[in-house]
This record gives sequence, C-alpha cells and structure tokens, in this order.
Amino acid sequence: MAEGKYLTVGEVKTLLEKEKKKRELSPEQKIALEHAKQFTKLDYRKIKKLRDELEKCEFVSSVNAARIADILPTHPDDVKIIFTKARFTLESENIEQILETVRKYL
Repeated sequence: MAEGKYLTVGEVKTLLEKEKKKRELSPEQKIALEHAKQFTKLDYRKIKKLRDELEKCEFVSSVNAARIADILPTHPDDVKIIFTKARFTLESENIEQILETVRKYL
C-alpha cells in the first residue's frame, strides 16, 4: 500500500472547496464534495485539533485518528469497532480517554 496521509471527510471537504474556487470540479469531485458537506460534523479547525490530540496518544494511529474524527464515537462499542483491525485490544481506560477527547469537540 502506498504511504500517504489519511484524510477525514472534513479535510476532504475543505480541500475540495478550495479547489472549487480555482477551477471547475469534475463530476466525481462534485459528488465527493456534496457527500462531505452532508456528513461532516465539525469544522476544519476542530477536526484538526481533535485529530492532533488523538495522534498524541501512543495507541492511536493516524488512520484511526481520522476514523475517530469522522465518526465521533460516543459509546465504548463504537470505539472498539474502529479498532477492530488493530492488532491489539484497547484497555477500557484507553477507550474512555478517546471518548473524553471526542466529547471536548462535540
């Protein structure tokens, strides 16, 4: 898999809106922008701060930080689902730390 930065839906929305000011978007980009507008729950600054804070936790990868910022879990089971592909099981205190971090941005 190619290395790259994983983006949240909100980050994609911001990038597409900037690009739209410069030129006409392709039909696919227009659809992606509409999707992003519909499903983005936080503004770009809050998403960035949340993601940065989550990535400071040693047990949260960049990929999972982006997923958490997109989904904004409010229940421990939601956090567990995000980490199902991880090769470790989160401790309950780690799950609570993630939930507390997300609550600050809701």
